[in-house]
Amino acid sequence: MADGFETRAIHAGQDPDPVTGAVVTPISMSTTYARDEVDEPRAFSYARSGNPTRAALETCLASLEGADHGSAFASGMAAVDAVLRGLSAGDHVILPDDVYGGTYRLVSTLCAAAGIEWSTVDLTDPTALDAAFRPATRMVWIESPTNPSLTVIDITRVSARARERRVRTVVDNTFATPYLQQPLDLGADVVVHSTTKYLGGHSDVMGGFVATNDAAEAERLAFVQNVAGAVPSPFDCALVLRGVKTLAVRMDRHCENARAVVAMLAEHPAVATVLHPGLPLHPGHEVARRQMRDFGGMVSFVMVGGAEAARSVVAETRLFTLGESLGGVESLIGYPAAMSHASVAGTPVAVDPALVRCSVGIETTADLVADLRDALDAVHESGPTVGGWRGALQRRRRAATRRR
Repeated sequence: MADGFETRAIHAGQDPDPVTGAVVTPISMSTTYARDEVDEPRAFSYARSGNPTRAALETCLASLEGADHGSAFASGMAAVDAVLRGLSAGDHVILPDDVYGGTYRLVSTLCAAAGIEWSTVDLTDPTALDAAFRPATRMVWIESPTNPSLTVIDITRVSARARERRVRTVVDNTFATPYLQQPLDLGADVVVHSTTKYLGGHSDVMGGFVATNDAAEAERLAFVQNVAGAVPSPFDCALVLRGVKTLAVRMDRHCENARAVVAMLAEHPAVATVLHPGLPLHPGHEVARRQMRDFGGMVSFVMVGGAEAARSVVAETRLFTLGESLGGVESLIGYPAAMSHASVAGTPVAVDPALVRCSVGIETTADLVADLRDALDAVHESGPTVGGWRGALQRRRRAATRRR
């Protein structure tokens, strides 16, 4: 097979059905499969252990990550959990100091209860990373770019430092996707995705995925799939496969629209700081240029007026829908401190209460820019004493009532 990314996204693991000739991978709904003999199962025996539709998805996504092995899970957090289950009591894991709130919650509660130790560190600081290693360190967890502060971590450098100490490196590649970034090629040992996000791409399916070139780790992950059972349904696998076929063209448009949004935000007086690795002044810009094809569709910004202004602006947009999650074709706007990252309030990885996160979709560029600009203008003009964020919510409800 030709090895272009777009070609593999459409064809890897997805040959036409040998019986019917169907060019779309069938959804195999069976939970059990006939055996010829008691001790001689065919390729599949029971759907928790394996399923033809899931196998197609695993083959496709592993190909896109340049991996020999891939394991699909029922959610991104199920995938994270499966990887962390490779640690034992007394082991130590290093996390970024702005790690995703769900990952932090899992490590600081369930993993900690199992006797696993952890610490957070600025992974962009080589000295801080070196100081964080302990004799019991077994894993370094990387996000790049991080959620939601969009910190860029040098995967090659961190992986090399970990390898010197025989420590495994795991990269959450959800924001970048395999189209924009290839962590295994950069030295990582394991790659994790929430396929709910860009890989599915349409906000209609939940899933997770782990890729690796380590055969022993792949065998362990398959064991976790089967024993713990947090696997996606055949229908969910088919939806992700469908989404992946357009990943490349969608990501190109996400990136294009994000650039236009960033340019507007950088000039708006209501915005104190724009967080996007495509900006030349972003601390991780040069690293992102080296390890990413483009800079992604996620944009965060910090409001001049603090938390009140941040809450106000997310209530004023029309095309940017106020909601959690990201990576869909539609644009979303969120207030992480009280939404996606509310669980880590008061912890070392708490989110700036003035920060707003945008998942820039693939709508008409000018419409998105105008929507966000209008929202920022409304907040900037009203000032901190006119209505506040509750006033913004009331204005939004009145406008909706007038449209009805």
